Amino acid sequence: MTISRGRSPISGERFISSSWAEASPLDVKGYVAFREKLVESVSKAIVGKRDVTEIVAYDLLAGGHILFEDNPGLGKTTLAKAVAKAIGCEFRRVQFTADLLPADVTGTFVLDAKSGFRFMKGPVFTQVLLADEINRSPPKTQSALLEAMQERQVTAENQTFPLPAPFVVFATQNPIEYEGTYPLPEAQMDRFTVRLRMGYPSFEDEVEILSLRRMSGDELDLVTREFGPADLIALQSSLDGVFIDDDLKSYIVAVVSGTRSASGVEVGSSPRGSIQMSRMSRARAACDGRDFVTPDDVKQLAIPVLAHRLLLSTDSEVKGLTQAAVIEDLLKHVPVPKVSGSEE
Repeated sequence: MTISRGRSPISGERFISSSWAEASPLDVKGYVAFREKLVESVSKAIVGKRDVTEIVAYDLLAGGHILFEDNPGLGKTTLAKAVAKAIGCEFRRVQFTADLLPADVTGTFVLDAKSGFRFMKGPVFTQVLLADEINRSPPKTQSALLEAMQERQVTAENQTFPLPAPFVVFATQNPIEYEGTYPLPEAQMDRFTVRLRMGYPSFEDEVEILSLRRMSGDELDLVTREFGPADLIALQSSLDGVFIDDDLKSYIVAVVSGTRSASGVEVGSSPRGSIQMSRMSRARAACDGRDFVTPDDVKQLAIPVLAHRLLLSTDSEVKGLTQAAVIEDLLKHVPVPKVSGSEE
């Protein structure tokens, strides 16, 4: 292995490295095109939500899962369907209800008269799974997704069945209606890379929504396929080529570990939060046309990636403290590394 000397593309500091010197320069054009084409295609069905769709693009590149927590009727399901169509992936939807069983999600063994017992795959065996109103099923059913989301596989009767690639879960839940719902356990929440809220459209955007409805019986007919599963897998596999300076790694860990001792927080983010922040920051940098991460990438994604991982104390919730406010306070107080390319 050849050891080469050089300078960090961010901090300018000298380094002696083999991995960075031997790595071929990352071509970020594919990432830029991915974000722009995905946003353009999805915007034909989802009006005025470019910021949300961009984070969805980063999540897809990072290989993560998304929890949409918002009021009914804001386009969460439509967005999931539009994204699946734009990236050319198989889509399935599961309506989570109180009587839904784990086997209804993952599958079960059935008796075949000719071949004996065989495994009948459930709807989780797809590329884009929409878990609609996931908190309307009891924790036992919710936990059916834990292995699938983390290890991309399903185990039944001591047999393991791999899931298709790519695999992403879009889950939705209503934050204002709690009757007949079951809060997602912390282990489940931690497996979602980001939590997003659609929010109400502006006046102008809502008028445009009515125009789309009049032009087409199904707004999804307007969405065009721009990529295939192989395209997404290739971009995912190259994402580690985006460089993160050691100072930025320390910054990410400082923010994440700070959630564990923050006032009003009972349980902070796990190391999975650091890992997901790193992946998402790389994705944002690449989609912006850079092969290196800046502090601004981390700061812009901190709330979507970290806020849902925090468990606040009852007293702090009563006083009006929010998870997002905790992250915002940490971003104000954790020292930001001085690196070139920062938008500070």
